[in-house]
Formats: sequence, C-alpha cells, structure tokens
Amino acid sequence: MTKPSVSDTFAFSKVPAVTFSFWIIKILATTLGETGGDALSMTLKIGYAVSSLILLGFFAVTLAAQVASRRYHPVFYWTVVVATTTVGTTTSDYFDRTLGLGYVKSSAMLFCLVIIVLVVWHFTTGKIQTDHVTTRSNETFYWLTILVSNTLGTALGDFTATDLGLGFVRGAMVFTALIALVAAAYFFTRLPHSVLFWSAYVLTRPLGATLGDTLTKPRVEGGLALGRFAASATIAVAMVILIALTSRGRRAATAET
Repeated sequence: MTKPSVSDTFAFSKVPAVTFSFWIIKILATTLGETGGDALSMTLKIGYAVSSLILLGFFAVTLAAQVASRRYHPVFYWTVVVATTTVGTTTSDYFDRTLGLGYVKSSAMLFCLVIIVLVVWHFTTGKIQTDHVTTRSNETFYWLTILVSNTLGTALGDFTATDLGLGFVRGAMVFTALIALVAAAYFFTRLPHSVLFWSAYVLTRPLGATLGDTLTKPRVEGGLALGRFAASATIAVAMVILIALTSRGRRAATAET
C-alpha cells in the first residue's frame, strides 16, 4: 500500500459528520429516490431501462461536481446521494422486473457486490472511511459503495413488502427496528464502526423505499395514493430545510472554535 500523493489528498473531508441529522436527511433522500425514480419510470411511463440511463447521466453530472470540490459541500454531497437513490430505484426495478431476476436473486447479487467493494476498498487503502474522506481513492470507493448499496436497498424493500407479504407499512417498521438494533450495537458493543455504518446505510434505503411506496402506491395496495411528483417535491423541500439548518449550525459551531 503506497502513501497518497499530494495531488491525491484533499485539505478537508469531502463528506459530512455522521450525526442524528445525517441519518434523518439520508432517510429523506432514500424516500425521495423511491418516489422520484417511480415518477420517471411509471408516472411518465418512460420505462425502467431508459429511466436508468437518464438517471445515470444525472448521477454522473452531480458526481463530477462533488469530485471537483476540494471540501464538503452540502448541496453537492446530498444531490449525489439523491441521484444514487433514484438510479438505484430504476436499476433495481429493471433487474427485478424487466430482466425477471426477482427480488431474491437481485438482492443476493447486489449484497455480494457490496461486500466485494468493501473488501477491495479495505485491501486497497487499508481502512474503510465513513465520515473522514480525504483522498481520491477513498472518495471513489465511498460513492461506489453508496451506489450499489442504494440499489440493493430498493430490492430488499420490495422483497420485504411484496414477496414476504408484509406490505409497505409493516415493511417500514421492520427496517426501522433493524436500524434501531444497529444503533444499539454502535453504543453498546465494540463492533467496527465502519461495519455498523454501512449496515445502517444499506437499511435506510429499503426503509425509504417502503416509506415512498406507502405515500404513493394505490390504496388497494396499501398506499396513500399521493401523487409521485407532489410527494417528491414535498420531501425535497423538507430535505433542503434540514440541510440548511444543519449547515448553519455547523458554521456557527466552527465560528465559535
């Protein structure tokens, strides 16, 4: 393992601190990814394949802005997260429905891919970073893991709600409970924080998927039948407000130190 060159090292971390507000915004982002992805592929009837290509383009543009930045920028960072959740939604649906893999096969494949990325990340850099990403290599693995994990989360959410027959509300309750268990493990065990972070990160995606479906699916399917575009806009506004509040608090805390 070689020492990062000067050009490979950033002056500041490119990702936010992992706090309670971070997880709330992440859940909002994953819910927005579900409603936004479905709005494009289903409401506009573009289809999963074309929607995935469009959203991959959106992901590439937002990621370019994030990578070009020399420090953490909340707008760039959370826009990329939303991009990964939307493209994860349509890509997972393409695997499950268009290609006919089903939720079990696609979930297993994507889970293995997440593990492979994390193993390669650790082998390449010596440590899996979560809230202090300061090199180009760590940033690359960070976003690759997020992209794959958000795609995996979509398949897990659909598997729980549909194949297991729990429905959207009970599915959301299951993933909320699992996230609570991960939080308890963080505070009361000595399990590696990187393992717990990515476990929680993966679980917030199916939670967002089931919450998004709860909002937008027809009532006969257990949803509230809200419009996908209206729901997406409302969630986006909530995200912007919370990001603005947390960023303001972070600047104030920095100014006092």
